[in-house]
Amino acid sequence: MSNTDFRKCPPPTIPEYAFIGRSNVGKSSLINMLTGNQKLAKVSGKPGKTQTINHFIINKTWYLVDLPGYGYAQTAKSERRTWQSFIGDYIRNRENLYCLFILVDSRHKPLANDIEFIRWAGTQGIPIAIVFTKADKLSKSALNMNTDFYKQRLLEDWEELPPCFITSSEKREGRDEILDFIDAANASSNADDAQ
Repeated sequence: MSNTDFRKCPPPTIPEYAFIGRSNVGKSSLINMLTGNQKLAKVSGKPGKTQTINHFIINKTWYLVDLPGYGYAQTAKSERRTWQSFIGDYIRNRENLYCLFILVDSRHKPLANDIEFIRWAGTQGIPIAIVFTKADKLSKSALNMNTDFYKQRLLEDWEELPPCFITSSEKREGRDEILDFIDAANASSNADDAQ
């Protein structure tokens, strides 16, 4: 299901996990890698391809939600403002949103709009996880240096780090770790419901 109004999203009866990041961070590739379906999310070289809230049901037990990117996109500013409004509405109001996975490009030092968005999500009380993408584009030492630097920057605002994952869609790195994290959260939710 795709739309731009959180009130028209599927009934909030099962957990959902949303994925967001700057335009061209590799979100569609990551979603396709996680689901094992290379055609699920449209991959594009042009920033701003995703323009709606896209729900995909996984194993009939949870939703994977593909959100539009923030930051640079080749679209009119008025359109971007509309996205920002409905993305914010969705994130703040979706009662079954168990985790917002925020994707950041591991090749870059912390970028202002990433830090800003992470801080905003934190102030909204949204459970988040950080996903470092494109790990295969760096040497191991450069990757470690960049991710460590990012974590240090986050600790300037956070008392403790949110969960962090290092991924490469090309090498399928990080897939098991993210899916295990989701499975554990779902299991915990089922245990809470049973009590």
